[in-house]
Amino acid sequence: MTKDRGYTARNDTERARLQSLVATCTDADLARKMPGGWTVAGVLEHMAFWDQRILVLLEQWQSTGVAPRPEIHADVDWINDAAKPMLLAVPVRAAAELAVAIAEAVDARVAALPDDLVDGDVAAGTLNLSRADHRGEHLDQIERVLRRDGSRHREPTA
Repeated sequence: MTKDRGYTARNDTERARLQSLVATCTDADLARKMPGGWTVAGVLEHMAFWDQRILVLLEQWQSTGVAPRPEIHADVDWINDAAKPMLLAVPVRAAAELAVAIAEAVDARVAALPDDLVDGDVAAGTLNLSRADHRGEHLDQIERVLRRDGSRHREPTA
């Protein structure tokens, strides 16, 4: 029986949105301030960090056969706060390109998962295979800031 993999199409849609944003943002756009002391590039790296987490946990799960522990929601804020200074230290263009590269890698890995691992994830609730939700939330925030501040980002070319 084929598993419902509807999340792969949503991941693809939000990854394309990310790719377009990165391709059209100037470095000044990427350095633009965001709420909470973040920058556009820092938020992109934040997204990459959480996508990379999924890649690492999937690799570990597939190599050991031991499912990762469920994420503890109370830990998310302190993890984000602890990572922020390092994420903000990365040059903005490198941060943006890294976000795209990691999104491509995680989406390919998630799309290729065997059904038994998808079943295990769904049953255990350990990994969010739908990366689109997190990306979409932050891309919405970035787009609002860029529109509000009069972004100089370039229109995509044909």
